[in-house]
Amino acid sequence: MRIAYAPAGRRDAGTAVALARQAEDLGFAEVWLSEDYLERGAFAVAGAVAAATSRVGVGLGVINPWTRHVALTAMECAALDEVSGGRLTVGLGASNQGWMEGRLGIPFAKPISTLEAYTAALRRLLAGEVVREEVNGLPLDAGLSFAPLRTDVPLYLGVKGERALSVGARVADGLMLSVLSTPAYVRWIREQHPRPDLRLTGYAAFSCDDDGALARDRVRSRSARFLGMHGASPITAVPGLPADRATALRERLLAGADGADLVDDDVLRTFTLAGTPDEVAAGMRAFADAGLDTLVVMDDGVSPAAPALDAAAACARAAGLLA
Repeated sequence: MRIAYAPAGRRDAGTAVALARQAEDLGFAEVWLSEDYLERGAFAVAGAVAAATSRVGVGLGVINPWTRHVALTAMECAALDEVSGGRLTVGLGASNQGWMEGRLGIPFAKPISTLEAYTAALRRLLAGEVVREEVNGLPLDAGLSFAPLRTDVPLYLGVKGERALSVGARVADGLMLSVLSTPAYVRWIREQHPRPDLRLTGYAAFSCDDDGALARDRVRSRSARFLGMHGASPITAVPGLPADRATALRERLLAGADGADLVDDDVLRTFTLAGTPDEVAAGMRAFADAGLDTLVVMDDGVSPAAPALDAAAACARAAGLLA
């Protein structure tokens, strides 16, 4: 299993680039840049990361089909692949109605079929083809004006519903598993979608301290928020979170209330890499044993990031996953 790192989008761009260089020096295999609205734009930061590093893979995780025309995404991705020397992986996701329609005013309909069509068109454009078809309700008759560095840039889908996972397993090179995915969930996906070449990348909430209770307390409220986003779904159900607890966490999220009191230490041990160095190393090893291909350690955007990154590397070395 490869170990990767994701600087938080709330970090300023210079700090994100410095953290990416640190991750490369520590031996991490990849650096992933998220694009959560309205944080720093992923393409600009990814370009700076690509220019400042020489070895790590550079991932976008994730961009959506609503805010960028597919031709623009192809232009940006092909240029970024050039800048990085062929180190790019592109993550695509459907986003959600609350952000797209509710806050950005972009009509949001048929997210899974739209994402599937967008992915297919983007793949063809990045392969250097001219695409003549309707994409996301707009007629397209265009192709890149230059030969892309690679014609097979990996495309991953960040999906979580059962139908969306089925689509992703069929059309993408890999799946990006949402934060708070678990080893049990990884095994479940492998069982449901036994495609030998399907790559699985998963984000993990990380907090490490010699005082395990302190480490878990740091991520309790944040984990409650993410569990509320997932609600009663395979991500929460497969590892055993009761449906009524998942529903209550979602209700708290929608009400704008903290659900930390609903997230006990057992829940955190199940859904996060939070605890002592030994506990975190064991958690990383469990993901490898479950069949995850890449584990992305998430920066929480609040803790001192450089020491946390050093700690993540130490845990990965202890787990035998980093030289």
